[in-house]
Amino acid sequence: MGSLRSSTSAAVESVDAEAACGLLASEQYGYVDVRMWEDFEKGHVAGARNVPYYLSVTPHGKERNPDFVDQVAALHSKEDRFLVGCRSGVRSRLATADLVAAGFANVKNLQGGYLSLLKSTSYPQPQAASHQ
Repeated sequence: MGSLRSSTSAAVESVDAEAACGLLASEQYGYVDVRMWEDFEKGHVAGARNVPYYLSVTPHGKERNPDFVDQVAALHSKEDRFLVGCRSGVRSRLATADLVAAGFANVKNLQGGYLSLLKSTSYPQPQAASHQ
């Protein structure tokens, strides 16, 4: 599974859903959702920006987005504070490691992903995606 290779040697800080809710409520943290757009459109964190980590997932493998770091850099400076989330936390951990390795200093992985937020008592109801 060479397509899953990531800069996992980079230190990734993860936060649980309760901590993530607090950070998002403080309005000092943004949110980058690394799911593919089809999943993002089914529901997402309010104000989330969608930058897919994978372009496609098939039974034959996963095609990583070669422009992922550049696309995030177009939305956030390397000093911006933001959380990275996916569905369950696996993909966002890989994405966060890549961002840390690229010099993003204040990025945190959402442990357990969007699913953990939906189960959190602190999280407001999700909103449907709007086409931008």
